[in-house]
Amino acid sequence: MLDPATAGVIVVVLLGIMLTVGVHIGVALGLGGFIGIFLAIGPDAALAQMATIPFNTTNSFTLAVIPLFILMGSLATQAGLTTDLYRAAYNWFGAFRGGLAMATTLASAAFGAASGSTLVNAAVFTKLAMPEMVRFGYDKRLSAGCIAASGTLASLIPPSILMVVYAIITEQSVARLLIAGLIPGLLSAVVFLVGIYVWVTLRPELAPRQTVKIPLRDKISSLKGVWGISFLFALVIGGIYLGFFVPTYAGAVGAFGAFMIVFFKGRLNRRMLADTFKEAGLTTSTIFIIVIGGILFARFLTYTGLVTEIADYMLSLDLPRYYYLMGFVLLFLFLGMFLDAIAIMVMTLPVMFPILVGVGYDPIWLGVISIKLAEISLITPPVGLNVYVVRSSSPVPLTLNDVFAGVMPFVLMDICTLVILILIPEVTLFLPNLMM
Repeated sequence: MLDPATAGVIVVVLLGIMLTVGVHIGVALGLGGFIGIFLAIGPDAALAQMATIPFNTTNSFTLAVIPLFILMGSLATQAGLTTDLYRAAYNWFGAFRGGLAMATTLASAAFGAASGSTLVNAAVFTKLAMPEMVRFGYDKRLSAGCIAASGTLASLIPPSILMVVYAIITEQSVARLLIAGLIPGLLSAVVFLVGIYVWVTLRPELAPRQTVKIPLRDKISSLKGVWGISFLFALVIGGIYLGFFVPTYAGAVGAFGAFMIVFFKGRLNRRMLADTFKEAGLTTSTIFIIVIGGILFARFLTYTGLVTEIADYMLSLDLPRYYYLMGFVLLFLFLGMFLDAIAIMVMTLPVMFPILVGVGYDPIWLGVISIKLAEISLITPPVGLNVYVVRSSSPVPLTLNDVFAGVMPFVLMDICTLVILILIPEVTLFLPNLMM
């Protein structure tokens, strides 16, 4: 048997090699955890963990909310709610300079209340909004950056899959975390709107002003198209906030609600259902592989005592608590340049969460900060997943440089939002503290 420190060094090196050669992050974490337990404790313990963790993880009642939220988002997409949202947002904001970008931001934020997936948001609005923005003379870099960045709003605005993953890793209340993301998510959208307005005011050639005026009657009439999202949001988030049901039940109710919307819109058919369940199953499987691998890796850290040793050492330094938070922020942003958000959380939170809570940070507030950092990582080079989704889904010719150039101002806007959330924790904690 090896001592925990030596086993830890070997596992970290192996993990780095596996990620470098392209091994799936969930597989790499799982193998790293298995090898670590094998070296530090023995083959019997390693085989026992490998045999029990996959079943125990996926047999979790709490984790069942993930496929339900994913299914709800897939059904909402099939119901065509995005088109109705975009039309309503355009009618109200299209006359402003940069109005199409603002409409895209608002529609994406609203759809985030049904999809819970940043990648789905980015893919859907690339196909829907990108041709329209370019047709009206918008700079394609601004257009692509706006779509990629506004897609990340689904990470904070409930229901959020990343919030559920954070809750499972840190053993926090899923309900309180989902509610905690509402105001920060809306704040992010508002910062984007202000940022877009300032950007296109300084550089008016990026977004020509529209000359077509939409009558007030048409504006009001277009609001009928947002009833589906409003219904799902009230059903899911209202039910959780008022204590009518727990998040897993809310996911089931939301999925059924989305199914009924598809039915009443006359879009229900056998092929659509098959495609929807297939898409939801593939997405769920990918997430579960990462979570299982992450839990196996975290179990290695716990069994060998590395988490305790690292936490005790860091806390013994007695640094100002902002130093610990700054270290976490920089670590998350650095890893975000190479890994996806779920992988970063399962790698960093088992070590950093007890340290940050130990120096006095609220675990619910910390969850929102983690998700905000995940949003930023989704649009930062070289591995900004939303950027790649926009590039691959765009019906307009785009290069990765175009999308990254367009998204960088939105990264600065996100950093402004992050600073506000850090300096004013009440923005995050106000609603959770009022929950029934």
